[in-house]
Amino acid sequence: MKTTKQLISIALLYGAILLPQFSNAQKLIQKSVDVTITGTSPMHDWEMTGSTATFSGTAAGNVINNVTLTVPVKSLKAEKGKTMEKKAYNALKADKAPNMTFTATSLKMGKSNATGKLTIAGTSKNVSFPVSIVKKGSSYTIEGTETIKLSEFGMERPGFLGIKTGDAVTVKVNVTAE
Repeated sequence: MKTTKQLISIALLYGAILLPQFSNAQKLIQKSVDVTITGTSPMHDWEMTGSTATFSGTAAGNVINNVTLTVPVKSLKAEKGKTMEKKAYNALKADKAPNMTFTATSLKMGKSNATGKLTIAGTSKNVSFPVSIVKKGSSYTIEGTETIKLSEFGMERPGFLGIKTGDAVTVKVNVTAE
């Protein structure tokens, strides 16, 4: 009998703690997403950009839970043109893995490190990188930058006539969600 009362007390305590967070939860969907990937090569630096992506999460208190960002590979466009895009899509294995994704259990408001799973070219890695989340009214601005190595995701470096791009690329994401 005493154990039953203790279990009920614990359940009520958890309910009192968790209920306000769920009742104030705000489902977030992207209003805009900007993705920029930059890299190097012996001939010239290069950049690809995209703004077609989906973001979702649920804001509750000072965290955003169940974060998912999906970027269709072929939505990225190269400043150097179609030839560069074709080489990048091949490196990203776009036909077999059409999306790049990042998922995280939660992200904290303000400046912190995002820890989650990044999937590129069909290979998933646990990553942690700095992010900044600013809330203004019901809108959230989320910015993050991470430098990765293509080889860590099983990708071959794109090249031309034996000259290959650098292995490290920087991925910068800016999301505005409501």
